[in-house]
Amino acid sequence: MTTPELRIAADNAAKMAASTQVSAMKIRGMTVSYGEKPALFSVDADFASGAMTAIIGPNGAGKSTLLKAALGIVPRLSGEVSVFDRPLSVSRDRIAYVPQRASVDWDFPTRVFDVVLMGLYRQLGLLGRVKARHRQTALECLDRVGMADFADRQIGQLSGGQQQRVFLARSLAQGADLYLLDEPFAGVDAATEAAIIAVLKELKNQGKSVVAVHHDLATVTRYFDRVLLLNVNKVAEGPVASAFTSETISQTYGGRLASAQIDQLGLLVVP
Repeated sequence: MTTPELRIAADNAAKMAASTQVSAMKIRGMTVSYGEKPALFSVDADFASGAMTAIIGPNGAGKSTLLKAALGIVPRLSGEVSVFDRPLSVSRDRIAYVPQRASVDWDFPTRVFDVVLMGLYRQLGLLGRVKARHRQTALECLDRVGMADFADRQIGQLSGGQQQRVFLARSLAQGADLYLLDEPFAGVDAATEAAIIAVLKELKNQGKSVVAVHHDLATVTRYFDRVLLLNVNKVAEGPVASAFTSETISQTYGGRLASAQIDQLGLLVVP
């Protein structure tokens, strides 16, 4: 083959590989309602394997609901969910979920170390004995998020950023393939945000998949590979370079996001 033919063959192979790649999580026809008003309506989404994907949209757009409904935490009126092309019912052990901090009872009397051990419950069982290897895993996960020195601290004594790091450590202990995080950077300081994104990018480099509800539009292009723009319905989805544009942002946020703010993001309007 000549060089151009080799390039064409390589391009075709890449396209074929992309088209047959297993999705980390696939959602079809997701509808959820709180009362008479739908929180989500007939949403389809494909979360790519081995990528970091942001879910963005205004308050009340259904971002957190999408994750909770996908996991069965809140009921859905309709919709199918598969994880790595298998039913959710047989794939739960491949998923780690980090909820919003506001949904956690931080007054519960437990140590940081014990919270991380909860991530090993599938190995331990309800009455399983904690062995040295389990303790070592928990400490290693705390060390990865910079919280090893706080292992004996009561969880409620930590700052918001420290609590978020501990819950991330718990998810790391699960050894999952798909990490679902609900607003992981909300209410944390800059150092914690940097630490969290470093761990998430490390997971991606290991071939793991990360999906995060995200609120800071200014960091989408720096943090994520792909994006899902959501406002009850899906507005756009795909690689950040093509799906995260001033046009799709305007469609998602409507009049809630001023044009001047969009311009500050340095995005181009798609003709």
